[in-house]
Amino acid sequence: MELFYNKYGQDGPPLVILHGLLGANGNWHTLSRTRFQDVATVYAVDQRNHGRSPHTDRMDYPSMAADVKRFAENHDLSSVTLLGHSMGGKTAMEAALSYPDLVDRLIVVDMAPKAYPPHHEDLLAALARIDPSEYEDREEIDDTLADDVPSWAIRQFLLKNLKYDGEEYEWTMNLEAIRTHYDKINAEIPSDRSYQGPTLFIRGEESGYVSDSDWPDIRDRFPTADLATVDGAGHWVHADAPTPFADVVVDFLSEG
Repeated sequence: MELFYNKYGQDGPPLVILHGLLGANGNWHTLSRTRFQDVATVYAVDQRNHGRSPHTDRMDYPSMAADVKRFAENHDLSSVTLLGHSMGGKTAMEAALSYPDLVDRLIVVDMAPKAYPPHHEDLLAALARIDPSEYEDREEIDDTLADDVPSWAIRQFLLKNLKYDGEEYEWTMNLEAIRTHYDKINAEIPSDRSYQGPTLFIRGEESGYVSDSDWPDIRDRFPTADLATVDGAGHWVHADAPTPFADVVVDFLSEG
C-alpha cells in the first residue's frame, strides 16, 4: 500500500499528518504551508480508501497503522511525529502503540481511544445514493445531496471527494469499503499496550468527542499525555480555530 501524499518544507523533523473520515490530505494544505513547514518537514497523506491512495477491501486500524509504518520506511523517515484528526487520530494512536520506536511524538486531535457510536450512517447512505457519473456538474450533485445534508459547510467538505476525469464525475473515496467496515472505524483502540513518548491530545471546546471522563483511559495508554482545549472550536478544530490550533501544535513540536 503506497499512500499518496503532499510534502511541505525541506528542513526539520518529519511530521506525518493523517486526516479524518471522508477527508484527504488537502484538508491540511493551508496549515502545512503557512505554519507547520516552518518547524517540520510535513507529509500530509491520504489514508487508504481516501483521496488518491489505493482502494482495498480491508479497513481497520492495524492495517492503517501498518500503512503509516510502510510509508515511513519507503521515505526513509525515522523519529516521526504523527498528527491525526478523528479517524486519523485513531490511526496515529494505533501506530504509536504498535511501532513505538518509529514515533517520536504523537498529536491526537479531537479523538479518544474509546469506541464511538455510529454518527455517520445517514451521511454515508446519502453519499451512496448518488452516482456522480450521472450528473453534468458539481452544482447538480450539491443540489441532490442537499436533500439529505442541509449543511452547506458539510456538503462542501464532502464534495472535495469528487473527481472529474474530463468526461464524468466520480467519488475518490472507496465508499463501499468505508460503509462495510464502519464498525471497525468506530472501534476502540485496545488498552493492552502503552506509548511512553511525548503525547498531546487537542480537543475542541464545543466538541463532545473527548470528555473529561475519557482522560483515565487516555492516560492508561499514553501516560505522558497532556490535554489542550481550543476555545470556540468544534470537532474540526483545525478548521474552526486554525490560528490557536496551530499555535498549540507548533509549541509542542518546538519543545526540547
